[in-house]
Amino acid sequence: MNTVKKQGAKNALKIQDMTFRDGHQSNLATRMRTDDMIPIAEQMDEIGFWSMEVWGGATFDTMHRFLAEDPWERPKILKKHLKKTQISMLLRGQNLVGYRNYADDVVRAFVDKACEVGIDIFMVFDALNDFRNFQTAVERIKANGKHFSGNICYSLTERTMGGDVFNLEYYVSKCKQLEEMGADTIRIKDMAGLIAPYDIYTLVTELKKVITIPIHLHTHYTSGMASMSYLKAVEAGVDIVDTCLAPFAMRTAMPAIEPLVVALQGTQRDTGLDLNKLLKLDDYMETVAPKYRDYLATNRMAVIDTGVLAHQIPGGMISNLVSQLKEANALHRLPEVHAEIPITRKELGTPPLVTPTSQIVGVQAVLNVLLGKYKMVTNQVKDLVYGLYGRTPTPVDPEVQKIVLKGYKRGETPITGRAADYLEPELDKIRERLGDLAKTEEDVLTGALYPTTGEQFLKWKYGLEEKPDHVKPKTLDHVKREDEAVKEAIEKVKAESRA
Repeated sequence: MNTVKKQGAKNALKIQDMTFRDGHQSNLATRMRTDDMIPIAEQMDEIGFWSMEVWGGATFDTMHRFLAEDPWERPKILKKHLKKTQISMLLRGQNLVGYRNYADDVVRAFVDKACEVGIDIFMVFDALNDFRNFQTAVERIKANGKHFSGNICYSLTERTMGGDVFNLEYYVSKCKQLEEMGADTIRIKDMAGLIAPYDIYTLVTELKKVITIPIHLHTHYTSGMASMSYLKAVEAGVDIVDTCLAPFAMRTAMPAIEPLVVALQGTQRDTGLDLNKLLKLDDYMETVAPKYRDYLATNRMAVIDTGVLAHQIPGGMISNLVSQLKEANALHRLPEVHAEIPITRKELGTPPLVTPTSQIVGVQAVLNVLLGKYKMVTNQVKDLVYGLYGRTPTPVDPEVQKIVLKGYKRGETPITGRAADYLEPELDKIRERLGDLAKTEEDVLTGALYPTTGEQFLKWKYGLEEKPDHVKPKTLDHVKREDEAVKEAIEKVKAESRA
């Protein structure tokens, strides 16, 4: 490795901490509460992270729906404690933090409000890598003087980078487009942990020849390759990587920061971060982790999914497939679904398997197996084929297109322009629908993104309906009582067996 021992770092690797967003999203169903972040926030601020990602992704959805927390409050609160460290969010382009493309007026209002509540860096991606879906969001990010991180979704159709679609030329070309759009940094977003060490070495090496802005790498530990890939990326000159504090790292989250800090210590890429301070943060995270243990997957011994090395299906997508097949009493047909997914994916234009396209492809593959090819088609597949999500990496199969769009309400000829150009403004209608229930512009945006659950949350927020038990926080005392009850039950069984 070229990062040989040197006195002092000449090109320190920068770290974005993901603990407060993707760490608990990946491993604990996004259930971490703001109250458990506050006690440690000021210590996190002293570490020297390049940034901390604390919002976006699934946090907005989960907070209002399952935690009964106002999502807009988290960045406001954390910003008061994180005075030295930039905070970032994951933004799904025209999807924002929802699951469909929203009209431009919603996008403009959301980004402006996100800037107002404290977001410094926007990690912007699109599920199809159609950068036309960035346009409106980026205009507002730039107008507010914030940092635009242009994200490219890393996907494969083969075991490693290559083939007719997701090859080196594809990624280099896409990254050039992002720089031309005004990106301040470019992030390779490997959502399924598929990026192999020598592939990322090659990609970063080639990007460094043609890209002048910093290169940022995000990957998940799902396949077990992530730490190896980080070291090869560092060797190739990557500027920033994403990690989590060890208690919330690995599994389907990011690599742990602590081993990386030690591995690079004394080299030209030394992070300069203090291991002892990180270990103190770990101690705190271990104290709050028991509250969330019920969300941690415990159904298998391995902490990595070796199967993803073969089938390349993201973990979250697999869990959705299993759930659907269980409901249909057809779990035994999972191997058929695994085989059908790459076929359906190719027929639908080879979209990267990331939210929301992973769910769109997965659900349709299940229907194809259970009911026959395209005998039933979801509305989301119709919208995808019509072009409402954007341009797919490859053309949709013409025969599939005819079947899917037959009788489609918008027409049977797909659109080719920017998807949002075909969407009518939404905010005025939403304000009218919500009426007095929405007290602030933030409330209006919550209702715009999530019409049903957002409205339910506003009723909880303003005391119009009582919060159900499932959204109330679990305390450590509650966990302790649960443990004591389990111990008593075990002792009772032992006593009965002895008798």
